[in-house]
Amino acid sequence: MNQKQYGILSLPVIVGALGYFVDIYDLLLFSIIRVPSLKSFGLTDAAIAEDGLFILNIQMIGLLLGGILWGVLGDKKGRLKVLFASIILYSLGNIANGFVQTVNQYALVRFISGIGLAGELGAGITLVSELLPKEKRGIGTSLVAGIGLTGAVFAFFIKEEFEWRTCYFIGGGLGLLLLLLRVGVLESGMFQSLQNKNVRKGDFFMLFSSRKYFFKYIKAILIGLPTWYVIGILISFSKEFGAHMRIQGNIDPGKAVMYAYVAISIGDILVGFLSQLLKSRKQAVLIFYGITALSMIWYFNLYDSNVNMLYLVSAILGFGTGFWAIFVTMAAEQFGTNIRATVATTVPNMVRGSLVLVSLLFTALQTYAGYVTSAWITGIVVMIIALLALLFTEETFHKDLNYVE
Repeated sequence: MNQKQYGILSLPVIVGALGYFVDIYDLLLFSIIRVPSLKSFGLTDAAIAEDGLFILNIQMIGLLLGGILWGVLGDKKGRLKVLFASIILYSLGNIANGFVQTVNQYALVRFISGIGLAGELGAGITLVSELLPKEKRGIGTSLVAGIGLTGAVFAFFIKEEFEWRTCYFIGGGLGLLLLLLRVGVLESGMFQSLQNKNVRKGDFFMLFSSRKYFFKYIKAILIGLPTWYVIGILISFSKEFGAHMRIQGNIDPGKAVMYAYVAISIGDILVGFLSQLLKSRKQAVLIFYGITALSMIWYFNLYDSNVNMLYLVSAILGFGTGFWAIFVTMAAEQFGTNIRATVATTVPNMVRGSLVLVSLLFTALQTYAGYVTSAWITGIVVMIIALLALLFTEETFHKDLNYVE
C-alpha cells in the first residue's frame, strides 16, 4: 500500500518541513519587524502598539478564511494542488508587502498573505499523515513542524541583517523556490482512492451537520488555543508587557519571538517522541499544557527583572506550546479521508483566527483592570477552555486513517 513506502525522513516529510519553514518565516515576520516597519511610517509608540494589533488581527482573519478555502479545495481537488496555489498567493503577497506605504495598505496585504499562508500546514500535515504508516506518522508530523518552526528563527536573523522591506522580498523569493521542490512529491494514495467513490468530499458544512461532528471539530480547535494566546499576546507584545512590568533593558519583540520559536521547534520534535513513548497523543499534550501554565505564572511575575530573564521565560513559554504538530495531527486523525484536509487545514487557522477573540477579551478587560492583570485573566480563561476540550477528546494514537465519513 502507498503509505508503507515512506519513512520519517522521506521526501514528503522533508519537503513538508521546508514548506512549513517558509510558511512560518512569512507568518511571523510581521511580529518580528512590527516595530521598525511601523516606525518607518512615522507612528508613535502608542500607535505602533494599537495599529500593530489591528494589522495582526487582520492577518489572522485572512488565515481563518483561507483555512476554510484551502481545506475544502484540499479534499475536492487534492492536497498538492492546494499547496501549489497557497504558496503562489503568499509568496506574491509577501513581495507586495515590501511596497506598502500606509497602515491600511499593510493590513490589506497581510490579509491577502494570511489567506495564502493558511494552506501550507494543514495540507502538508494531511499529506504526511496519509503517506506514512500509523506507527510513524506522529514522529513524521512532529519533524515537519519542528523543523518548519525554525523559520521564525531565520526570520529574526534576516531582520538583523536587512531592512524590513527586504525581509518581505526574501520571504516571497523563498516561497517561489519552494514551488520547485514540491514538483517531486506525489499525491496521497488515500485521496486518489476516493476519486471513483460517490462520497461527499471537502464539505465544510458537513462538520456542522450533526452534534457528533460539530463537537468533535470544536474540541479539536479549542485544544490549540494556548499556542496563539502565548505567541500573539505574550510574546508579540513583550515590549509593552516589559514597560508595564518595569523590566530593565531594551526589549526587542523580534528577539522574544526568535527565542520562543527555537524552543517551540524543540518542543514540537520532542512531543512526537513523547507521544510515541506514552502511546498517547492526549497525555503528551497534557504534559505540555502543564509546562505552559507554569511558565505563564513565571512570566506574570517578572516585575523588575532584566531583559534576559524575559527572553528566557519567552523560550520556556515557547517550549510549553510546542504541541502544535501533535494538535494538528490529532485533528487530522479525528475525521475520514473525504474531509480530513478540510479539518486539518481549518483547525490550525481557526486557532490563529481565534487570536482576534482572545485579543478582544484582553482589550475589553483593560477597561476594568490593568494591562498585565487583563492578560493573566485572559490566560486563565484560555487554559481552562483548552484543558476541558482535551479531556473530552478521543485518543487517536492507534487509529487507522483509511476510512471515510
